Amino acid sequence: QMQSKDKFKEELISTARAIVRPGYGILAADESTGTIGKRFAVINLENTEENRRKYRELLFTTPEMDKHISGVILYEETLSQSTKEGKPFPVHLKERGIIPGIKVDKGVVILGGTNDETATQGLDGLAARCAEYYAKGARFAKWRAVLKIGCGLPSQLAIVENAHSLARYASICQDNGLVPIVEPEILADGEHTIEKCAAISEKVFGAVSKALIDHHILLEGILLKPNMITPGMQCKERKTYGEMAYLTVRTLARTLPPAVPGVVFLSGGMSEEDAALNLSAMNKLKDVPKPWSLSFSFGRALQSSCIKAWEGKDENIKAAQEKFIGQAKACSKATLGEYEGGAGSKESLYVKGYVYQITYLYLLQKRHDKKK
Repeated sequence: QMQSKDKFKEELISTARAIVRPGYGILAADESTGTIGKRFAVINLENTEENRRKYRELLFTTPEMDKHISGVILYEETLSQSTKEGKPFPVHLKERGIIPGIKVDKGVVILGGTNDETATQGLDGLAARCAEYYAKGARFAKWRAVLKIGCGLPSQLAIVENAHSLARYASICQDNGLVPIVEPEILADGEHTIEKCAAISEKVFGAVSKALIDHHILLEGILLKPNMITPGMQCKERKTYGEMAYLTVRTLARTLPPAVPGVVFLSGGMSEEDAALNLSAMNKLKDVPKPWSLSFSFGRALQSSCIKAWEGKDENIKAAQEKFIGQAKACSKATLGEYEGGAGSKESLYVKGYVYQITYLYLLQKRHDKKK
């Protein structure tokens, strides 16, 4: 049953372990063309291929990045781009000891018959794409599933569908030498309590673990990228970092097999400061089972201050890189339970209903229905 995974078994295990070694984590720089456009709009920068390339080069050439960042998730366009000297980004990263990764999902579509719940697309042709990404230097991949908490949500259908597609994706990746980052994100939208988030996350993470086992995934060669356990963004009852850390680790202890080497949390719209302090609080926890590394795979929570400092101007590159490395150091310390605060912005990075590409046709249909 595990035969197809055997070819890459040792490499998958060593890659996964290298990504979550102490003091290291992932920079998620895999924003789609549309999403990076929203980031550029904040600084009034045109969303062109060259501006996207320049911004990614700014990040990837930051001095001392390799002391805190073990892997970078790239968007497909970025995987084929190069530094201004002509060196392909995957080669540049590899020379710095940073492992290149790739986002492989194709965004979400509405699950028919549900209250606008979503399924993630991208399984068709995935094996061939993974083989091509491996040849270009990628050694891990990411696939994002999105669930929401609400009246009767997530539905059993949404849980089963997303757990199944995450497991199929993981299997195809491992067959082709890529460590799959399994990302079941439960959105922070809503007025729900932290206890509700913990209960739903337990149900979802448990279903995902069961699907991974059913699909014969090599658990030692994957990483989980879950949400942290927090109250809903509109919940009036806020919690301390310690309380959120305890419930997050308890939820994982109840649902994630110890064979999995690491958990790389998503920041889910938290401020840079909150994301790092939450992670640090988890790594400080005593007397709770933590058999996996607890690290980060942050996008906005590593880049927000950096992109604002850059403003698209060459003369600001050094200042922007200093913002980025400051936040990378904070997150690095957080993986050791040593971050005490002070590095990052406290500005919330939350975007309501952050689900990326819902099919264009579906949005057109909605608009058409409204006109009727």
